[in-house]
Amino acid sequence: MKHATGDTLDRLEPLLRRLRQFAVLKEKSRGAFYLKSKSLLHFHEDPAGLFADLRVAEDWTRFPVNTKAEQNALLKVLGDILDG
Repeated sequence: MKHATGDTLDRLEPLLRRLRQFAVLKEKSRGAFYLKSKSLLHFHEDPAGLFADLRVAEDWTRFPVNTKAEQNALLKVLGDILDG
């Protein structure tokens, strides 16, 4: 599974805009979000679809982000993590 390309990130731009609203996140490169100095979230593309890898505790968890419902599920888990 390869990291998302610019074209793929273009398709995810509405989601990226929502992620940028979390003031504590730093987007070090397009689609790669950090919390403090630690990588927290990035995107992959695969023939099976688009996915986000989110660091949950110390492990990476993969979330599909192909639909608005999937994206909302990712945002909920992220919000829960940031609310801590």
